[in-house]
Amino acid sequence: MRPTRQFIALAVLVGVVCVAYPGKVPYGIWFGVLVINVVLAALAVSDLVRAPRRDDFRLTREHPGTVTMGTPFALTWRVENLTDFRLHIRVGDELAESLGAATRRFELSVPPMADGTASTEACPRRRGRFTPRHVVAEVRGPLGLAWRSYRLDTPSELHVHPVFWSRKVSDAKLRHGRTIETGVRRTKGVGTGTDFLQLRDYTPDDQFNRIDWAATGRRGRLVVRTYQPEQNQNVVVVLDSGRLMAANVADAPRFEHAVDAARALATITTALGDKIGLITFDDGVHTVLRPERSRSQPTRLVDALFDIHPQLVESDYLEAFSEVVALVRRRSLLVLLTELSPAADTTGLFDALPILTRRHRVLIACIKDPDLTQWAGARPDDVGEAFRSAAAADALRARRDRLARARRLGAGVVDTEPHRLAGELADAYLSIKSQGSL
Repeated sequence: MRPTRQFIALAVLVGVVCVAYPGKVPYGIWFGVLVINVVLAALAVSDLVRAPRRDDFRLTREHPGTVTMGTPFALTWRVENLTDFRLHIRVGDELAESLGAATRRFELSVPPMADGTASTEACPRRRGRFTPRHVVAEVRGPLGLAWRSYRLDTPSELHVHPVFWSRKVSDAKLRHGRTIETGVRRTKGVGTGTDFLQLRDYTPDDQFNRIDWAATGRRGRLVVRTYQPEQNQNVVVVLDSGRLMAANVADAPRFEHAVDAARALATITTALGDKIGLITFDDGVHTVLRPERSRSQPTRLVDALFDIHPQLVESDYLEAFSEVVALVRRRSLLVLLTELSPAADTTGLFDALPILTRRHRVLIACIKDPDLTQWAGARPDDVGEAFRSAAAADALRARRDRLARARRLGAGVVDTEPHRLAGELADAYLSIKSQGSL
C-alpha cells in the first residue's frame, strides 16, 4: 500500500482543522485526532481492498524484435482495462540503462473496458540480447486514497545488432571483386584466377603464356585464354573473444571492430560465390556457423554474433584450433581475428598456429592501436613524453617481430588500424581469390 497525494492532503487538512477547532472536544483534542486517524486509515484500507486486482487489467510491452545500435525506436506500453470503472495506473519498467529509453515510468487513466497506451523513444548504446521481464504497476483505489502495487511478469526480447560501419567499404570491394570475375584488368594488377572462362583476342597487356596456340592456329590470329577466380571456396572467420579483444581502440573494443570486419567479409564472399562460416572462441569454442553460400548467410553471421561479447579470460588457442580443424575438414581460408600482444608469446598462439597452417590457408587479422603509432612518431617536449615515445616505439618493434614470426609459421597477416581493417581484410581475401592460391 502507498498513500496517494489526495490522502496526504486530506490528512493534513483534517489535522489543521482539529488543531484550529475552537470548541471543546469530548475526551480531549488528542482523542479526537486519534479517532479521525483511525477513520482515515479505515477509509484507506477500504479503498485498497476495492482497488483493481491483478486480473482486472492487462499490461504489455511493444517494440521491434530487432534494431540497430544507435538507431532510435519506439517503445510502447499498452494497458487494457477489464473493469467497469476508470483505471488509474502508474508503471515502472525494468529496462537496461544501455537501451537509452527516454523514460521508464508512465502514468495513465484508462476508461472502462478500453485500452490506453504510453510511448517513449529508446536509442540503444550497446548491442546484444535484451530480455526485460518485470514491471511494477500501481493501481489507485476508487476513492483515490491508496495505491496498490503489483509486480507483473511481462517478458519480451529485443535484439540489438551492431552498426555496419564498413558498409561503404564492403560495397566498393565487392565492385572490385566483380571486376576480377569479369576479367577486367586494373592498373594495379588483379591476377587471372584458375577456372577457365573464355577465349578472346590477344592484347599487348596479356601474358605470353596465356596464348592458346591451338585456337590461334584455327583462327589465324593470336588468341588467349581468360580465367575467372574459383568459386564455392570455403572461408571461415575464427573470432577470438578473449580478454585481449576487450581492450578499447579508437573508442570501441577491438572485438567490435572485428565483428564489423567479419560482417563486411561475409557480404563480399557470399556475393562472389564463396561459402563463409564462423567460429568464436575464448577458453573454449562457443559459436559454430557452418560455411554456406546462401545470400542470407551474412544475416545469419550477424545473428550469431550480436550477443557475443569478449570475456575476461585467457584464450585457449591450442584447444580452439584443435576443434577448428575437427570442425572444418575441407581446405579453407581461415581468417583469424585476434590480437598479437605480448601475451601471444605466453598463451600458446604460436605453438598452436601450425595446427591450422598444416591443412588450411590462414590469414591473421589484427587491430593496431593508432595511439601507439602517434606516440612513437611524436617529438617529445619533456621527459615523460620521451619515455612514452620510447615505450611506444619498443612496443611496435616487438609487434613487428611477432607478425614476422606468424608469417614464418605460414600465416598471412593483416595488421592495420581499426578504420582500415575491413578494407584491408577484403583486399587480402580478393588477392588470394584472384591468384587461385587457396
